[in-house]
Amino acid sequence: MSFVKVCPEEKVPADGAIAVEVEGTPIVLARSGGTVYAVGELCSHAEVSLAEGEVYDGTIECWLHGSCFDLRTGAPSNPPATRPITTYRVKVEDGYVHVAPDAGAPA
Repeated sequence: MSFVKVCPEEKVPADGAIAVEVEGTPIVLARSGGTVYAVGELCSHAEVSLAEGEVYDGTIECWLHGSCFDLRTGAPSNPPATRPITTYRVKVEDGYVHVAPDAGAPA
């Protein structure tokens, strides 16, 4: 599995999220509890950017209708979303966030 260097770790806000692109795929990097996660950019319910959502307790909340998703698994934890979002493997090395562009559970 190969990882792509995405951005300096300091660019990902504490308990927040940013939108990035990895090999042409829109992805959200989110930090919760000091850990950086990568998930698909769009909410599975309303297809709006999750980068604008709130991050807390290992979840990211869609700003439009309030659906929350587990940052580790992508599973929705409340309606209206019923489908998971995509997750990507992440590693932080030498102060940079690296993401594996193949979808899957975080490493």
